[in-house]
Amino acid sequence: MTKTLVYKFGGASVKDAPAVKNLAEIIRNRLRNNFVIVVSAMGKSTNQLEAILSLKLANQDFSQNSTILKGFHLAICSELFPEGHVIFPKVENYFIQLQHELNQPISKENYDEYYDRIIGFGELLSSRIVMEYLCLQNLLVLWQDARELICTDSDFRFARVDWGKTRKKCQAQLKPKLEQFPVLTQGFIGSDSKGRPTTLGREGSDFTAAILAASLDAGSVTIWKDVPGVLNADPKIFNDTTLFAELDYQQAAQMTFYGASVIHPKTIKPLANAGIPLFVKSFLHPDEAGTKIHSQAKADPLPTIILKKDQILVSLKVTDFTFIEEKHIHRVYEQLQALKLRVNMLQTSAISISIVIDSQLFKLEQLLSALKKDFEIRYNEGLELLTVLYPDMASFPQLLEGYQVYLEQSTRHTVQIVRRIN
Repeated sequence: MTKTLVYKFGGASVKDAPAVKNLAEIIRNRLRNNFVIVVSAMGKSTNQLEAILSLKLANQDFSQNSTILKGFHLAICSELFPEGHVIFPKVENYFIQLQHELNQPISKENYDEYYDRIIGFGELLSSRIVMEYLCLQNLLVLWQDARELICTDSDFRFARVDWGKTRKKCQAQLKPKLEQFPVLTQGFIGSDSKGRPTTLGREGSDFTAAILAASLDAGSVTIWKDVPGVLNADPKIFNDTTLFAELDYQQAAQMTFYGASVIHPKTIKPLANAGIPLFVKSFLHPDEAGTKIHSQAKADPLPTIILKKDQILVSLKVTDFTFIEEKHIHRVYEQLQALKLRVNMLQTSAISISIVIDSQLFKLEQLLSALKKDFEIRYNEGLELLTVLYPDMASFPQLLEGYQVYLEQSTRHTVQIVRRIN
């Protein structure tokens, strides 16, 4: 039997009506049975939903934001569909459901669960609009709610996948459909054992594609981006970038671990374990080769630059004149795990621990509150974490020109710098 192919289209590839039309052209000659399409929310819809949540939490009026978001989706529909098409009442209905959820109480204590109930509307809207447009173009696809397939725990906003249950559902529910029709579904979202919506972490649609591919024993996954493939730096920030024609799983995983945004960090492992190749290609130039990530690729020690913005440096100093011991590090990581905070960089000295973390709503104040009895704490916000893999030390000073350096760390093949522009 023909192996399943999985295509994932991110927010930029469905950001407006021309982008949706381009998506249809990409799959027009590729569509067949045993074909899964995973789509993200349109454009910056997730950011807009997060802004609505912030206003809701602050007891401020968010009605104008909701109206703008609704208008954005209806305007796209107006360019894609004839007047009176079924998509218009469907979009209206999603916003009625969204408003109903937004009428529910929110607090710091239930924020993560509330976030997951709200944020998935971006993917639901996007997938419904794209599915209806493909059908309008005589590209018949079935719509599938990913929450019926992706089973997770109840760790809201960072849910962990129940691989056994997810595979069973994909084999029992999705596979029979795929034998008859292509299927379109959402990235990023799942549900826990009680049927409550969960999410897989920000930008988690890539991970959804990998989960479905591994659960279906797929032949390949293709992620469609606004870049030619995997580059050695973000072309929006750095000049003279170089395309990797291929990467092995380990090197690709290392890049995502340090924050390379082209692929979600959890994507590589399930594909590597199953031996499923991953292609990263440009939706602007779909016939170009892009990057192939697979087990047979040779490691390429090309200097690779990864920049993470909006970072916080937290320095924790012991107050009882002892030296840093394992118990101190354990205490810090215990709180980080409780708050679902990932350490992007760690450095210890005789009397202090320094960690670099992403900025997240409420999390810093909760971390400080939990650790202030054990440590003297200082922190700096609004920083950047620059990571260079296989650095070319001759050109390295250029990366620091005009910046103040807060922390620096190097190993045999990696240099990390915490910096802020002067």
